[in-house]
Amino acid sequence: MSGQYPDQSIHFRETQPMNRVAWVMFFVIAICALMWYTLIVQVFLGRPVGTNPSPDWMVWLFWLIFGILFPLAFYYMRLEVIVDPAAVQIDFRPILTRTIPLSDIVAAEPRTYDPLREYGGWGIRGVMGKKKAYTTTGREGVELTLRSGERLMIGSQHPGILAETINNLRELSPALPGSGP
Repeated sequence: MSGQYPDQSIHFRETQPMNRVAWVMFFVIAICALMWYTLIVQVFLGRPVGTNPSPDWMVWLFWLIFGILFPLAFYYMRLEVIVDPAAVQIDFRPILTRTIPLSDIVAAEPRTYDPLREYGGWGIRGVMGKKKAYTTTGREGVELTLRSGERLMIGSQHPGILAETINNLRELSPALPGSGP
């Protein structure tokens, strides 16, 4: 994938939007619709919702959070992975950005994994401190082993290319201790 981007220092870039995951968007839309329904019926029409209705200020607050902010966050949420000659950048917008210097990577291996069994699902996941995952959908990714012992799974639609790019850049960079064969 080298040379396909305006910035020639980027050797790999992949963007995976979260809003294309149908089952996630179903739940987001269902929660959003419930908040809009509650706001319209209770606040604007004056009919209490439920047997023990919340005060109107709480309905407004929940509507703002789960009827507006929550869906917007999911709409704009995406996992972007960028590999340049110095580092792997994981950008899980709008939540987190993590940069891993290539010198910290011991191994990069493409593999199939079980998101539910190994990490408890998709998204930003951590299991017992030494195992983390950044995924949006699917069962394919690249597992990085870091010098610290941490193992990091990056979900990818192109795991072979991503792993090959990371490994090639590690081999080509003489300044990286422990890189190469």
